[in-house]
Amino acid sequence: MKNDLGQFALLGGTPEFAAELHVGQLYFPEWKQYEAAMRGIIDRKYYTNHGPLIRELEARLEDFFQIGNVITVTNATIGLYLVCLALELEGKVLMPAFTFVATAQAHVLAGLDPVFCEVDPRSHQMTPATAEQALEARVSAVCPVNLWGGSTDIPALDDWARSHNLPLFFDSAHGFGVERLEGKLGRFGRAEVFSFHATKIMTATEGGCICTDDDELAERIRNMRSNYGIRRPMPVSLTVNARMSEAQAAIALMSLEGIDGRIANNRVIFDAYRSALDTVPGVRLVQPSNVTGSNYQCIVIEITEDRFGLSRDLLWSVLRAEGVRARRYFKPGVHRSIPFDTLYPQYVEALPITDALCDTVLQLPIGALVTTEDAERIGSLICDAHAYADGLLACG
Repeated sequence: MKNDLGQFALLGGTPEFAAELHVGQLYFPEWKQYEAAMRGIIDRKYYTNHGPLIRELEARLEDFFQIGNVITVTNATIGLYLVCLALELEGKVLMPAFTFVATAQAHVLAGLDPVFCEVDPRSHQMTPATAEQALEARVSAVCPVNLWGGSTDIPALDDWARSHNLPLFFDSAHGFGVERLEGKLGRFGRAEVFSFHATKIMTATEGGCICTDDDELAERIRNMRSNYGIRRPMPVSLTVNARMSEAQAAIALMSLEGIDGRIANNRVIFDAYRSALDTVPGVRLVQPSNVTGSNYQCIVIEITEDRFGLSRDLLWSVLRAEGVRARRYFKPGVHRSIPFDTLYPQYVEALPITDALCDTVLQLPIGALVTTEDAERIGSLICDAHAYADGLLACG
């Protein structure tokens, strides 16, 4: 707790955290597990090209998702790109602008033009209403993004997409282990794409996977991904080196083994943040939407400046000076990012809800390196920033 303004690190005081706390899960196996897995790979002298660990990982993920096909890939961006190619999409794809820029980059890489839509201001998810408002001619598919350990209203979006005869596929980079009444994310739309980046709760250090119950679509993707792991050769427009390595698969298998424990740990930290921030004016903790079980991999707050006393950006500066490496996700929205702002200028001033979220949302640390005590201390820092807002504003 700060007892006077001069104790804030931004104004010369000692930082609250000597070692910086970063956003991102950063759950990794114990060294002995890692060493044994890497020795196995070296002893087998099988490093890539759909080896035994990749085959085991895909089979175990199919069981985890309860789905017919899981195709591992180099990363989630490549996964989205392959889905677009395998669906043989042309023209435009409808997607939210409030997402990581790679969602749009994957579509452009596949030769598609993104059509950016708004999201719901409370859940931050795309809805049938925001999709309908943005729908244009030549839209050939819809790609919602399941954010923050929550999800879109999938049945409603599915009904909307069917009414327009549009295929639906999901960027579920944040969604591993998230559950809805109908089952785990991974079982919806024509396909879902997940990220296994180090910042995600399920990690291969880098990588991802595509889930689909469409056997024909899965086989096209396998034929495009590489010359290995193909179950049935078929003609495709191109092939790319999108393979996951055996080393990535080894870490992913260890990560999958401990997924329930990591989700439980995240839940405890999430609850600690909720208790610490519950009564702070102008701070709203975003709850995972439309799910029966979250992975709690994201702690996201919204700052209402006139009630909190500081802007999101000034609070961000205060926290970072204290060793809390909070992130302004997403800043800017994709529609205002290079090169999309010049390629598609019609959207730059057309998405006020997205712009408002990009100015008020802040992501806080959670994961392997964060304890409940850390969450309480970060909550206390935010409380103190509110209490000393006038002084911080005068000095900022």
